[in-house]
Amino acid sequence: MSPASPPSPETWHSGGYPYKAHRMKKIGFLSFGHWTPSPQSQTRSAADALLQSIDLAVAAEELGADGAYFRVHHFARQLSSPFPLLAAVGAKTRRIEIGTGVIDMRYENPLYMAEDAGAADLIAGGRLQLGISRGSPEQVIDGWRYFGYQPGEGRTGADMARQHTEALLGVLQGKGFAQPSPRPMFPNPPGLLRIEPHSEGLRDRIWWGSSSNATAAWAAKLGMNLQSSTLKDDETGEPFHVQQAQQIRAYREAWKEAGHARAPRVSVSRSIFALVNEQDRMYFGRSGQEDDSIGFIDDKTRAIFGRSYAAEPDRLVRQLAQDEAIAEADTLLLTVPNQLGVDYNAHVIESILTLVAPALGWR
Repeated sequence: MSPASPPSPETWHSGGYPYKAHRMKKIGFLSFGHWTPSPQSQTRSAADALLQSIDLAVAAEELGADGAYFRVHHFARQLSSPFPLLAAVGAKTRRIEIGTGVIDMRYENPLYMAEDAGAADLIAGGRLQLGISRGSPEQVIDGWRYFGYQPGEGRTGADMARQHTEALLGVLQGKGFAQPSPRPMFPNPPGLLRIEPHSEGLRDRIWWGSSSNATAAWAAKLGMNLQSSTLKDDETGEPFHVQQAQQIRAYREAWKEAGHARAPRVSVSRSIFALVNEQDRMYFGRSGQEDDSIGFIDDKTRAIFGRSYAAEPDRLVRQLAQDEAIAEADTLLLTVPNQLGVDYNAHVIESILTLVAPALGWR
């Protein structure tokens, strides 16, 4: 079968592949924004990483992708402070969702963050999808301490992240809480004051990046959408995609029990590359990452890392149809190798949108 002619959805259904693989999905990209001053990199400076991120978002929108998401890391040659970038992407695009995956809440002032997020969301016309979390292993020891934060007595960094998160969610509701000055510089509206600018609806577009079933259920109770990446606590010893699917189902059950009025959203991220030309095969034809791997993200936490997918489109469709977590999710984020340049990454996204997604019923 030609790589340009993947099987139709009807063929897949009659072949006995999971029906849920045919669920329509939003498909976006997730960039870590790596840069390095190397001749082998097309992203050699922080300016390159930021400007190319904007260009890739514009290109992805033109290709029909649904989302442009950016990872946030501190003390690293990657994207860090996300809101200037999100605002710029929002100003240069018109339809595509823009978001993060994820912001480490151990580093954040919740009120200042609410101002930044409200401004970026208003610039984008209500397209911000803000992914936040406890954070991941860091470049430095307890980096959040350099930002002026430390947990309270007997508390952990994870506790502090959740405390910051609950404060953020509270102020995003748009209710007044601050006592106005009796002699303000400018006239105030009546009553207590809220954070400004306030963007209506942003509270429902906050996502929690979860690595465990328990934190997924916690996020559901607070009414946050769920982001689940290619790393998860190894809680059962089963394959990564099976454990992640169980996490998503636990999240949805907790959401139902909480009685929220709206439907939740769930995203998963994957490294997926359709091999359609010699350049693809040179970069990813022998990736050697077709199996999950096990590691430790700290002294106590055993984690499972999901496999990558790289194959000709027809074989790729067969493989992805078996991924239970992708089947459960409504949003798929494609991790992109941003240092290979905007044009190549646009090609990676286009290949999935045109040669793989339709065959799986995602489009």
